[in-house]
Amino acid sequence: MNDDIAPDNRLAADIRVADATKRNWVDRFMPLWTRPYLRLSRADRPAGTWLLLLPGLYSLALAIAATGWRVEDVWFFIAFCIGAFLMRGAGCTWNDLADHEFDAEVERTRSRPLPSGAVSRTGAKFWMIAQALLAAMILITFNNLSIVMGILSLGLVAIYPFMKRVTWWPQIFLGLAFNWGALMAWTVHTGGLSVAAGLLYLGGIAWTLHYDTIYAHQDKDDDALIGLKSTARLFDSATVPILAGFCAIAIICATVAAAITLSGLKLAIALVAIALYAVHLVWQLIRLDIDNGDVCLKLFRENRDTGLILLFGFLLAGLL
Repeated sequence: MNDDIAPDNRLAADIRVADATKRNWVDRFMPLWTRPYLRLSRADRPAGTWLLLLPGLYSLALAIAATGWRVEDVWFFIAFCIGAFLMRGAGCTWNDLADHEFDAEVERTRSRPLPSGAVSRTGAKFWMIAQALLAAMILITFNNLSIVMGILSLGLVAIYPFMKRVTWWPQIFLGLAFNWGALMAWTVHTGGLSVAAGLLYLGGIAWTLHYDTIYAHQDKDDDALIGLKSTARLFDSATVPILAGFCAIAIICATVAAAITLSGLKLAIALVAIALYAVHLVWQLIRLDIDNGDVCLKLFRENRDTGLILLFGFLLAGLL
């Protein structure tokens, strides 16, 4: 394929998604025919890939800090980065296949490839399968427990798009899926699970409730009109104090996970990182304006840096 396509198809292929990051690499550098598929994978909106990736990376970093580095850990870091990109892409494609009729009714999402007509449902299905198969090739390089856990995660991915139709708490199901990497990363390094891994998973779910509630405030008016539920609509004006509670859970879980696995200078470094993580979360809540969509999107994206703080702290502890 090349850029020599019919004018109508060219117009559809070049529809920029409303909440894409400015000057993103998809819109700037990729051939025209690839852009709708990469937009379907949210490659032009990288924050979600980071938020899927980081729980796995900081869990792996803490496991390494607790038990020591191994040569294969280098591959695990690379594999999680590639796998997160592919599985986020496959998951977003599935989400859009399930939601494209709703997306057409929401101002922020009607420019996505399926509701805009840039990609057909058949094309989206093939694209989803291709990404999932590539991710499976990475998964089979892990140990047996990690492979089983990777397969089990597909159930969470499958049901998530439908939760906003039946429960006010779809963000919990997103958290269950997005933080599964915290459990998998621990198993690929240690061969088993632990209380610390469970705490990182629980804390990650609380963190997801924080950032995805902020994100959902962008669509709350449209969601109300079409009957979709979210924690943004549920919490409404009480969002800030409720999110403060979830942030506290995330901070406590990370603190206890570090305290039961590390000691001495390693623990001190990890606790400094967790303190900075806490400050970053509080700073978001101070600036949150639930009626300003631009502010909500900006704060949502800032959670990449929130997760990176934990990752760098745990990595530094692992270097000692």
